[in-house]
Amino acid sequence: MDKEKIKQLFQSVWSWIKRYKWLSIIVSSMFLLSVLGYLFIIFGGRFVFDEKAVILPTASKVVAEDGTVLGKLYSENRDYVTLEQIPDHVEEAFIAMEDQRFYEHAGISLPAVTRAVYRDIVAMSKVEGGSTITQQLAKNLFLVNDKTWMRKTKEVMASVYLERNYTKSQILELYLNQIYLAHGVHGVGTAADYYFGKDVADLSIEEGALLAAMVKAPNSYSPHHDLEEAKQRRDLVLQQMANEGNISTEQLLALQATEIKVKDQERQRDPWLDDYFAYVLEEVEATYGLSREALKRGGYTVEVHMDPDIQQIAYDQMQDSDYYHGSNDAVNGSFVLMEQKTGQLKALIAGRDFQLNDINHLLTKKQPGSVMKPLAVYGPAMQLGNYQPYDMIPDQDIEYDDGYRVNNVDGPFDGEVSMFQAVVESKNAPAVWLLDQIGVDYSKTMLEKMNIDINDQGLAIALGGLETGITPIEVAEGYRTFISGGEWLEARSVRAVYNKDQEKLQSEEQEKENVFNSQTAWNMLRMLEGVTKEGTGSAGEYSKALAGKTGSTQHPEQDGAVKDAWFAGITPEYVTATWIGYDQATAENYLTTGSEATTRLTKSILTEIDKRMPLAEKFEQPDDVEDLPEPIQLPVIDDLTASIQFGGFSILRGELNWTAAEDSRVIYRIYERGEDEDHLIGEAEGKGSYTIDRINVFRTGEYYVVPYNPLTKQTGKPSNITSLEFDF
Repeated sequence: MDKEKIKQLFQSVWSWIKRYKWLSIIVSSMFLLSVLGYLFIIFGGRFVFDEKAVILPTASKVVAEDGTVLGKLYSENRDYVTLEQIPDHVEEAFIAMEDQRFYEHAGISLPAVTRAVYRDIVAMSKVEGGSTITQQLAKNLFLVNDKTWMRKTKEVMASVYLERNYTKSQILELYLNQIYLAHGVHGVGTAADYYFGKDVADLSIEEGALLAAMVKAPNSYSPHHDLEEAKQRRDLVLQQMANEGNISTEQLLALQATEIKVKDQERQRDPWLDDYFAYVLEEVEATYGLSREALKRGGYTVEVHMDPDIQQIAYDQMQDSDYYHGSNDAVNGSFVLMEQKTGQLKALIAGRDFQLNDINHLLTKKQPGSVMKPLAVYGPAMQLGNYQPYDMIPDQDIEYDDGYRVNNVDGPFDGEVSMFQAVVESKNAPAVWLLDQIGVDYSKTMLEKMNIDINDQGLAIALGGLETGITPIEVAEGYRTFISGGEWLEARSVRAVYNKDQEKLQSEEQEKENVFNSQTAWNMLRMLEGVTKEGTGSAGEYSKALAGKTGSTQHPEQDGAVKDAWFAGITPEYVTATWIGYDQATAENYLTTGSEATTRLTKSILTEIDKRMPLAEKFEQPDDVEDLPEPIQLPVIDDLTASIQFGGFSILRGELNWTAAEDSRVIYRIYERGEDEDHLIGEAEGKGSYTIDRINVFRTGEYYVVPYNPLTKQTGKPSNITSLEFDF
C-alpha cells in the first residue's frame, strides 16, 4: 500500500471518529469498564474475604474416660469433621442437590447469577439466590449480615477468591461443616450425632440425603418439625442422586421406601453432670490457660477423671432429704471424692440441684469448724516431734493474752486429756492450748504447704473460725496428706486436653509438697479412725475402713444453731469432703443439726460405692512406721475382795481379786493403806488378782487397786477398799 492510500485510510478513519465521536467514547469506556470490572471481580475478592471467618467456631466437649459426654461449650454447636471422615455418598447428596457442576465451575454459575440479578431487579427485591456451593459458603462466611445491593457482587468476588486460593476439597469441607441444619446444629458432623446418634462416617445413604434435604430450609424440613415434609424432600435428593448416577434406580426405589428414623431428643440431660462440668471449666482455664471464649471456638476435647457411676451415686444420695435439717427446705450441700493415690477427682457435687451459673459450693470458701484441727494443730504439733498421740494436754478454761477463751461443745472441762481423746471427742480447749504452744505462725506455715492460705492471726484458727474459710476441694487435698505418708497433692479433674487436630496440650505440672513425715501421717490417720469408731464421727453405718473428722460452725444470727456442717473422710482408696449449709446464712437460714448429717451422708455414699466396687476392709500399715496402739479405756473397779489362803513359804498368804478389763494392757497398782500414807506394794498387768505373800495375822490390812494407762501415764479411779484379817 503506497503512502497516498495510507493517508486516505487514516483520514477516512479520523473522519469516522469525528462523526461518531460519542459512540466511540462510549464503546471504549464500556470496554475499559469491562476490563476493570473483570479485574475487580478477580482480584477484589481479597477485600471481602475474612481469614478469621474461615476458621469455623467449633464446639469443645468434656468427656469422661468411658466416653460419657459431660457437656459442650460453643458459640456455634459444631463438631468439625474432615472430608476424609465424611462418606462419599454424603458428599454426593449435597452436590446433587445444591451444585451438580461443583467440580467444573470456577466458583460461580453465570447463567444462574444473571437470572438471579434479573429477577431481583424485576421484583425490586432479593428473590433468588442462584448460588453454587462456593457462593453459599462465601455468603454464609463473609456476608451473613450484608443486606446491600452490592451483596451479590461481593458474593461473586468472594467466591472467585475462594476458588483461586482453596482447592475444591477444602471448599467442600468448609461448606459441609459450615451449613446450618436446624435446632442449633452446624455441620454434618454435629448433625450426624444429633439426628441419628452416630458418627458421620457411619451415615447411610438415606441419612446423608436427609441432611442434604434440609439445607434450603432447615427448620421447615427438620424431621423433628414435619416428618412428612422431611421425607418428601429427602426423596427428592435421592432422585437427584439417581439422576446424577450416584445410585441405581433399584437403590432409589428401595431407599425412597424407607421411613425416616431419627434419635429421640426428648431425653433430658443427666442432672449430675453439670457439677463436674462447671468445675472442669475453671480448672482448664487455671491449668491450661484456655478461657471459656477459647473453648467456645476452639474445638477442644477435654478428657476428665470423673467416674460416671460414682458421680451418679453421690448425686442420688444427696437428693435424700433425710440428711438435711434446717429452718427451711433450701438447705444445700456439696461433696468431693478424690482418689487418694493420684489426686484424681472422681466425683464432684457442687449443690443439691446445681445448674451452670449457680453458686458453686466446691469453690466457695466456708468456715471449716473442727475439720481444721488436724490440719492446723494436731498434725503440725506431732510434726515438731514434741507431742505424741497419747501425751496428756490441758483441757481447762484458760484465758489467753488477747483475752480469748473457749468452751467445749460437749460440756465441762476434764482437766487434762490425751491428744488422742481430744481428737476423738473434738474438744475445743485442748486444740486452742496446743495451737498456742506451737505458735500460729508455724501452723500457718504448715497450712501453706497444703495450699491453704489464710489471713487470720488468732487462736480461733484451731477451731476453724476463719475470716473467709477454705473450700471443700482444699479440705480433701489437706486430708489426703494423712493417707499418703504426709504428701500433699493438687487435686485434678482434667486428664488431658486435645486441640481440634487431636494434638495434646501441655498443662501446668500437678503440684505436690511433703508436709508431714510418714509417722505423723499414720498417727493422725489412726486417731481419725478412732473418730469414726467411737467419737463424733460414729453416726451412720459403714462397715469398711474409714477415718475422718467432723466439723460445725456456730450460726452468727441464731443462738445454738449451726451454720456449716462438715465431714472429711478417708478410706484406703478415696478422700472425701462433705458440706451441708445454706447458700446464704441469714436469720431465716440455719441448720438444726450439725455434723451428724454430713457423717451419715458420707457413709451412705461410700456404702453404695462399696456395692459397686468392694472397698478395703482396713488400712494397710506402711513399712516405715510403727503402728499407733489402740487407746486404753481404764475400768472402774468396785468388786475388790480379799481372802486368806494357806500354802507357800509363809504358810499364810493374802489373795486380792477383782474384775479385770478385757484390755490386757491395763496395769493394776495395788496399794496398802497406812497411818500416814498409803504404800504401793505391787502391780498386776492384765489380770484381776494379786497375791500378798506375807501377812500379819495379828493386824487387819486394808487394800485398794488403782488402774493405770501405760500409754497416757494416766491413773484411773481407786477401787473400793477391802480388808484382809485372820479370824481366830
